[in-house]
Amino acid sequence: MTTKMQSQRQLRVGELVRHALSDILMRGGTYDPDLDRQPITVPEVRMSADLKIATVYVMPLGGMNAELIVKALARQAKPLRGQLSRQIRQLKYMPELRFRLDTRFDDDDRMREALHDPSVAADIEHEDKPEDGTDEAERRVPGPGEGTPADHPRGDNNE
Repeated sequence: MTTKMQSQRQLRVGELVRHALSDILMRGGTYDPDLDRQPITVPEVRMSADLKIATVYVMPLGGMNAELIVKALARQAKPLRGQLSRQIRQLKYMPELRFRLDTRFDDDDRMREALHDPSVAADIEHEDKPEDGTDEAERRVPGPGEGTPADHPRGDNNE
């Protein structure tokens, strides 16, 4: 998925929607048995450029029944939109809500596991070593006042 830099307005409206939606979900403002007593976090809301579509990233606490929760929220999108319109008065149009599962933590775990894979660790270690076989201390150029004048990289005796 390509991500484009969001404008300041998109970020501000997204945060406004995220805060209001989190409040509604915390109070239990839905009438769906799949959502009853299920703590849901809303880490991010991304707004479309015209502010008419809000993509809401959600994660149930503990990650249990995540797909079921996303489907239940999608069923409740219109009633939630109505509750948002009563709570947020600054917007001319209330955005359409689209719910997606937030997988950032899973992606982070997969990346961490990949980096700890022995074959990947060997490649990373190989890239850190210079091709000429010298280590960092041998390649370091002495600064002014370090070493003898003959050791200076310019080779002249004037300092």
